Amino acid sequence: MLTKEENDLLTRVEGDAPMGRLMRRHWTPVCLVEEVAEPDGTPVLVEALGQRMVAFRDSDGRLGLLDERCPHRGASLLLGRNEECGLRCLYHGWKYAVDGKCVAMASEPESGALMDKVRARAWPVVEWGGFVWAWLGERDDAPPFDPPAFAPRDDIDIAILKIRVPCNWAQIHEGQIDSAHSSSLHSSDMVPARVTRASADDKSWYRPSTDKSPRMQIERTRYGFHYVAIRRPVKNAATHNYLRVTEYVAPYYSLIPPNDRHRVASVIVPVDDVNSVFYFIAWGGPDVPTTEEWREFHRTRRGIDLTDDWAPRGTLDNRFLQDRAAMKAGSFTGIEGIPNQDVAMWVSPGPIVDRTKDFLGASDLAVVEFRRMMVEAARAVARGEPAIGTAEPRIPQASISSLEGIYPKEEDWRTLSAAGSPARQAAA
Repeated sequence: MLTKEENDLLTRVEGDAPMGRLMRRHWTPVCLVEEVAEPDGTPVLVEALGQRMVAFRDSDGRLGLLDERCPHRGASLLLGRNEECGLRCLYHGWKYAVDGKCVAMASEPESGALMDKVRARAWPVVEWGGFVWAWLGERDDAPPFDPPAFAPRDDIDIAILKIRVPCNWAQIHEGQIDSAHSSSLHSSDMVPARVTRASADDKSWYRPSTDKSPRMQIERTRYGFHYVAIRRPVKNAATHNYLRVTEYVAPYYSLIPPNDRHRVASVIVPVDDVNSVFYFIAWGGPDVPTTEEWREFHRTRRGIDLTDDWAPRGTLDNRFLQDRAAMKAGSFTGIEGIPNQDVAMWVSPGPIVDRTKDFLGASDLAVVEFRRMMVEAARAVARGEPAIGTAEPRIPQASISSLEGIYPKEEDWRTLSAAGSPARQAAA
């Protein structure tokens, strides 16, 4: 359990909240590149950390991210004309370049004296790994962009689905780092099988264990923490363990243990205190699906399974489109699509979970660590200390990796796969 003050520190990101300040000291993935792919295309509303912004690509293909409100009289630039290398406000024809500089004032004299003084607020952006990343802190404080572990190269094969979720960011992260829930919630899609490691096909994902009660061990790192879920394997249970190691890279993403076709990651970005955007990613393997295949497999196609605004069609009011007949026929949840099953669990407790009342078990070790670590990190920022993951020496994100597999019981999970790499260095 947390106190109310601790729960507020963990969950609140708007305004001057310490957690929001922490997040603004990291490059933030604010939308998908596909949403702003067209030069002179429709401006896109971008919401993150309580801030409303407008993303657009100008006539020359340059990307801009501006405050939604025109600095003249506050009209929404989302309605503006994207033309001739600038975004023009409909109200009086004031026009802004991607850097925020005012380049035209239809309603003012042509002397230009006022135009030289006016700027729309603009944020630095980087396009990488299918995302638009923005520096939402003070412009002069922006460090060089550090590629994330799930896109160590910009040309890597990657598939991304997106869902706008009506709940706080922290309860989504708690679901993503919770290895135990998959054996129940996703049991119809993640099927125990006599395989040598986690595998996948076009119908299901398979795991070499029937064990629903994993034992957990955890270790902090400079960038967050990693932990192992230890299960009995289907074969050689007397001498071997089935290990699944998850990496949490604060504050935005987790590396989920891979399968034999591709690696998996999840990214969660707060829209505000009570809404978030969830991205689920396949990348870096011998058979990475296309984005279309990935979304179809998970029942998260925009305009079909989701609304045009990326919102789930399943809600608490319609019981997340749960099919009780399918449950009687063998589906554990009656909800199609692994992310949709997760969304139901994230949303059903309410917009912000009251952590002063919940009871945690041994399988919640990673959840306990997440809460403790991030509350401590928020307090550190409030004291004026560096944000988690930003102090030197920093661990290059590209060196971090999750893992899974069947190993002899005497193996130490902390040294597996990336033995000797910086990703396995514990926090100082």
